[in-house]
Amino acid sequence: QVQLVESGGGLVQAGGSLRLSCAASGLTFGNYAMGWFRQAPGKEREFVAAISRTGSNSYYSDSVKGRFTISRDDAKSTVYLQMNSLRPEDTAAYFCAAGRSIYESFPYASGGSYSYWGQGAQVTVSS
Repeated sequence: QVQLVESGGGLVQAGGSLRLSCAASGLTFGNYAMGWFRQAPGKEREFVAAISRTGSNSYYSDSVKGRFTISRDDAKSTVYLQMNSLRPEDTAAYFCAAGRSIYESFPYASGGSYSYWGQGAQVTVSS
């Protein structure tokens, strides 16, 4: 049974930082591209960041580029999202996702590419 468990969410002031973690179990972690998506109340889910299965490549939405960093630790089967310079508009539930990937070319920004999803971690940024 595959499980993705997010942690590290919380309340932070604008300009602050948080680090989200997503621990995976029940899958061969190195075979999966990992992504982070978020969904704010009343809005559609949106792509935030992704990292290839090898960790060689990472991808970001324009709204977080330069502020967020995605990384992975295959020994711990964990993916991280370091979020700096947080803004009130970053307030959302953040979800990690895993997608089976054979090649580096993978539709990272498409939620439909991912087979497994976590339950989400709430991030709230106050102004």
